[in-house]
Amino acid sequence: MAKEIKLTREGFERLQATLDTEKVRLEEATRVLQEQMETSTDAEDTGLEDAKREKMNIEARIDELEDTLLRAQLIEGRASEGRVGLGSVVVLSNETTKKDMKVQVVSAPEAGVLGGSLPRISDDSPVGLQLIGRRSGETFVVNLDNGKQVKYKVGSIE
Repeated sequence: MAKEIKLTREGFERLQATLDTEKVRLEEATRVLQEQMETSTDAEDTGLEDAKREKMNIEARIDELEDTLLRAQLIEGRASEGRVGLGSVVVLSNETTKKDMKVQVVSAPEAGVLGGSLPRISDDSPVGLQLIGRRSGETFVVNLDNGKQVKYKVGSIE
């Protein structure tokens, strides 16, 4: 059985809108490919090959989006007993720079979709992994790829 993917309602709707956009792009790519096939006289026409590649890329993206939406489980509740979970909106303080940022913790497929009112952090990113399950007031350290560390403090959780 395929693994379920947890999405917020907003994320589900953004993914659905992206799917709709990709379907429109596929129609256009199919039209361009047909035109290229009708006008091409050379079997190695680069325009024809580019059109085929573009159509294949769009089809793959549509398949990926449809699979994600098919396996989606909507998360309605955000904070679980005052802890950060999927869908939580969190104010994080960078203890080094003393700057605050408001982010939403979401699953990886949702984090990669453009749009929305808040920056999103994937639950499988370095910050997301450390953030899940934390309570307001807790601090944690994230080890970055470049060997540096960043210390964060959890502010409010919605």
